[in-house]
Amino acid sequence: MKNNKFFPITREDMVERGWKQVDFVLVTGDAYIDHHSFGTAIISRVLENAGYKVGIIAQPNWRSNDDFKRLGRPRLGFLVNAGNMDSMVNHYTVSKNLRKKDLYSPGGRMGLRPDRATIVYCNKIREVYKDIPIVIGGIEASLRRFAHYDYWSDQVRRSILIDSSADLLLYGMSEKQIVEVANYLNDGLNIQYIRHIPGTCYKIGDLENVLDYIEIPSYKEVSTDKKKYAEAFKIQYQEQDPIRGKTIVQKHPNTYLVQNKPEKPLTREELDLVYTLPYQKTYHPIYETMGGIPAIEEVKFSIASSRGCYGNCSFCAITFHQGRIVQSRSEESILQEAKEMTEFEDFKGYIHDIGGPTANFRKPACAKQLKIGTCKHKQCLYPKVCKNIDVDHMEYLQVLRKVRKLPKVKKVFIRSGIRYDYVMADKNDTFLNELIEHHVSGQLKVAPEHISDNVLKYMGKPAGRLYEQFREKFFRINKRLKKEQYIIPYLMSSHPGSTLESAIELAEYLRDINYQPEQVQDFYPTPGTLSTTMFYTGLDPLTMNEVYIPKSKKEKAMQRALLQFRNPKHYSLVYEALIQAGREDLIGFEYKCLIRPKGNQKNNRIQRNFKAQNRLQGKNKNKKKKYS
Repeated sequence: MKNNKFFPITREDMVERGWKQVDFVLVTGDAYIDHHSFGTAIISRVLENAGYKVGIIAQPNWRSNDDFKRLGRPRLGFLVNAGNMDSMVNHYTVSKNLRKKDLYSPGGRMGLRPDRATIVYCNKIREVYKDIPIVIGGIEASLRRFAHYDYWSDQVRRSILIDSSADLLLYGMSEKQIVEVANYLNDGLNIQYIRHIPGTCYKIGDLENVLDYIEIPSYKEVSTDKKKYAEAFKIQYQEQDPIRGKTIVQKHPNTYLVQNKPEKPLTREELDLVYTLPYQKTYHPIYETMGGIPAIEEVKFSIASSRGCYGNCSFCAITFHQGRIVQSRSEESILQEAKEMTEFEDFKGYIHDIGGPTANFRKPACAKQLKIGTCKHKQCLYPKVCKNIDVDHMEYLQVLRKVRKLPKVKKVFIRSGIRYDYVMADKNDTFLNELIEHHVSGQLKVAPEHISDNVLKYMGKPAGRLYEQFREKFFRINKRLKKEQYIIPYLMSSHPGSTLESAIELAEYLRDINYQPEQVQDFYPTPGTLSTTMFYTGLDPLTMNEVYIPKSKKEKAMQRALLQFRNPKHYSLVYEALIQAGREDLIGFEYKCLIRPKGNQKNNRIQRNFKAQNRLQGKNKNKKKKYS
């Protein structure tokens, strides 16, 4: 079943379609954007393609029951997500201050969704419709499916399936699961007995009928014992595999949470189908007078080509949500979307991105991943690139070549991240050459995150010297191509394992390459990541070794300031950090110094000599290490 309309958001829309009742009402914390970069649109279109009628209630007023009644009682049940982001991350900065904009709301307006939106929406639905089936999904539900540390309340919370009073939780991308659930409900099966579908979690009173499972420490244990929390997370982390993974159970008060093993990745044909459904590729017209939805601007002229990531950065939730096995769309599917994009009235000739979690991953790391699963105790890229990894950029390169040759296409950029360690492992430099020549918009964004080997170890990132090698190769190729392009590195302060000494080491590196980042990201402990477990427990759950955690506001501010040591407003923090670390040698007038001494302690002649010396040494260094 296909059509060229937005899904109903009012009773009038239902009447226009000739519907008396929808099969499912999907309630979401985002504004309604019918684009495949948004989970609400994907799930709705997949259900529609399977023959079901879907209505959407976007950003309902949770302070009353009226909005939840807008489309009436659905025939089969409610589907609930918080939106494309965890609602707490959407609302608050790492400093727990309220954000100024919500990019997923009309005009960027804040306040249109509640904190912990999934829980609030489900509880309101229960008030109105009592025992109707409720299925939760999306990033918020997916990453909070077990008892989890919640940074904003600084405590361990129960599974979101328990707190929301929902019946079933779908984790991961969920296209297969949602259709299977819908089919069972349509056949008349009570949702309490839908317990066998991969990629789902359910509640049960006892474990008598649960087979071949691993029981992890209970909610009570993980909420009172940090070592138990780390032990529980390690099992969750290691069993996150659709082929070798086991069912996991966790006792909660008066019930058990049961997680079935992950759903298998979509085949290329299945993924192509998901992306060729009749999306409107924009927000609902109701938002036009409200200033539109800012989030569409980033993705409107971008193409999602892949899912999943075997990069396994410790602070990233993709492993826990999309998994380590990479899936990608066919060349034909990507080309077709690119052609359609060129026909948009506001297309200016520029495709902003063709990528995914990691743009230059197009297939599983190695052939055995689809047969026996990902390695339980080994990573694909850390501490070095695995000898079994299939390093090949040619398929991705072929896609880029064909898209950039399309009529009306002036330029194809790559703005989603690339793994430079994977690029450096490729003995063929063709991809890097063409990336630099055709696909960089003046600045290539990469994510070394840090330079200290000790910090990178806890991040699961390659050693800092490899980034330096990549950087040198990048500039060498640019020079040969006679291009003036730069690298913009993403850097992170205060990650578990990062000390003041580590931050100073990074500051010295930034001094040496003559680069000062405009923005630095403080580590943000979001649910479902290895790094968040370290932050909460002070332990590396994979080794159970203690990890240094910078937690005080003062130290975190000092670490962040060190990475922007040239900014005058950070002077006092940088000075205090250097004194505290015993690095007074970096306070002075020599080239190696990060800041000058306090007060005007030197006369003007010395200061003038200092500036001249800096200019001279800076020019000499930049001949070797030009950065920006």
